[in-house]
Amino acid sequence: MNLVAQRGGAVHIRVGGNTQETAFLVEHLDDGKMMEKDKEDASNPTSTPVLAYTPELLYMLANVSSLINAKWYLGIPFNDTSNFRFQIAELGEAVLGDNLLGFQAANEPDLYGPHGHRAPTYSPFDFFGEYALLTQAYQGDSNVPVKNNLIAPSVSGTWTPEMIWNTGFVEAYTQYLTALAVERYPTDNCAVVFPDPNNPPHDPLQELPQYLTHQAGISITQQYTNSTMLAQTWGKPFLMFETNTASCGGFPGISDTFTSALWGVDYALQMAYSNFTGALFHFGGQNVSYNPFTAAPTNQSAFHQWTVGPIFYSSLFVAEALGQTNTSQVKDLFPNNGNDQTPAYAIYENGNLARMALINYMTDPSGANDYTATIYVGGSGFNEPNGVPASVKVKYLLAPSVSEKDNITWAGQTLGPRFEADGTFKGEENIQTIQCDQTQNMCQVKVPAPGAALVFFSDAAQQAIDPSTTQTFATTVVTKTANTVTIDPSVLATSNGQSGKNRVSQGGTSQGGANGAPHAAGLAPGAAVLTCVLAGATAFLRMFW
Repeated sequence: MNLVAQRGGAVHIRVGGNTQETAFLVEHLDDGKMMEKDKEDASNPTSTPVLAYTPELLYMLANVSSLINAKWYLGIPFNDTSNFRFQIAELGEAVLGDNLLGFQAANEPDLYGPHGHRAPTYSPFDFFGEYALLTQAYQGDSNVPVKNNLIAPSVSGTWTPEMIWNTGFVEAYTQYLTALAVERYPTDNCAVVFPDPNNPPHDPLQELPQYLTHQAGISITQQYTNSTMLAQTWGKPFLMFETNTASCGGFPGISDTFTSALWGVDYALQMAYSNFTGALFHFGGQNVSYNPFTAAPTNQSAFHQWTVGPIFYSSLFVAEALGQTNTSQVKDLFPNNGNDQTPAYAIYENGNLARMALINYMTDPSGANDYTATIYVGGSGFNEPNGVPASVKVKYLLAPSVSEKDNITWAGQTLGPRFEADGTFKGEENIQTIQCDQTQNMCQVKVPAPGAALVFFSDAAQQAIDPSTTQTFATTVVTKTANTVTIDPSVLATSNGQSGKNRVSQGGTSQGGANGAPHAAGLAPGAAVLTCVLAGATAFLRMFW
C-alpha cells in the first residue's frame, strides 16, 4: 500500500462490508487473538461470519498509519436498530484520530430484504426511518466526539440512488453525512459459490469481451451522473465505496489477468471523468480472483511471499495519472472516432495539461494492432498558441496478452509472480523519452497491443509522482509451529533415502500420526476529482495504425 501512498499522496482503506453489520467489540479473546469468526452463525446468503474483535484491530490500523500515509473507513453495525453498537466509532475516533475518514452506516441496505435481514417489503422509506434512529442515538453518544462523519446510503443497484434521494435523505441527515456512496459491480460470479436457479452461472469466456471495451466503464458510471451532479450541489463527496470485476470474488481468467488491469485503469478514470470523488477496489480471501494482493497462506508464509493481482497495477497507474495536487480534472477524449478499443484521457492539474492516459485493449503479438497516437496541444484550430513540449516522458503498463497472469510490468518493472512479491519492484525502471515536433505541434506515442501508456507533458509532472525510493515493511508471522526440521537442499538433492522395508519401524512426520514424534512449538520471526470546464491549453488526439 505504500506504493500507492507514495504516488497518490495517501492510500484510503475500508475495513468493513457485510461483516460490519454483525461485528461486536470484546476486550480480549482466548489465546491472544485479535479477531474470531463464528461461522456457525453465518447470517446471510453470502455466509458472512459473525466477527468478534478486540481493540488490537484498531491499534493495528494505527500502527500501519504510523508507517505509511494510510487513512481508514470503518463501519457501524446496522443489524439491530433498537441497540446500535457504537463502540467501533468511540474507539476508532480515539485511536485513529485524523487518520479516520468516516464510518459507513448501513452496507447495501437494498439487499436487507432479499437477504432476510429485514422484511421482504423493506423500502427506501423504511431505511430513511431507521437512519433517523441511528442519528438520534449517534447524537446522544457523548463518547463519539465527531458527529458529521457518516457515509451512506451505499446501495448496490437493487435500489437506485434516486430512490434514496427522493425520500429527502440528504436534506434530513446532511449534518451527519461526510460523504455519499454507492457500491456496484458490473456483474457477479455468485452462482459458483451460492447456486441459485434464478441466477445461473456466468461463463467467463462469454464475459471476457465485455471487459475489453471502453463501454464497460461507461455503462456503470452513466447510471450515477445525476447523483454526482446532485452531490456537488449538496457539497458532498461521492464515492464508489465497493467495486471490482465481479461480485462474489470475480472470474478466474478475467479478474486475475491483465484484462482486469486495463479494465481497472479505464473504469477508474471514467469514474473520475464522471465526478466520482474516489473509488475502492474490494479485497477478499485466499480463494478470490480479483484481489489487488493476497498474503501467502499461513502455513506457507515462511517460504512463500505475497501475490500481487493485475488490478493492483491499475491502482498504481491511476495514482500516478491523477497526481498529488488534488486539483486534477479528467477529460474522456473519445479518440479515433470513439473507438471502443482505444480509449484515452487527458488529465489537467491547476488548469494545465499534465498527463494523458492511452489504452489499447487488443492483443496482437505481431504488432499489427499497436497504434500510434498523435497528440496536439493547443494550436490554431483552438485559437490557442502551440503547446506541445519539446519532448514527453512515457511509462507503459504491459503484458504479452490480456490473459497474462504474472508477466505484467509497469515502466519495465514487475512486483513479481505469485508467491514472490515483497512490495518492491524488480528490474530496471524504463521511462521512455519521446521527442515531439514543435513545428507541427504534435507528439507521436506508440501504444502496444495490449497495453496502456501514461504520457507526462513535463519533467515536473512525472517527478512529482515518481518516488526515488520505495520503503517496504516485513510481515510478522506466527507459523511453522510443527514440522520445523530443515535440511540443506544440496544434501537432499544427492540423497537416495532408505528402502521401504524398514518403514514400519521409522518415526513418522505427520503430527498426530501413529509414529509421529512429539513437536515443540516455535515462533518464526516475525483526491477529489472534479471534471469541469477545462482551462488552459486544449488536448486533441488522433490515432493511427
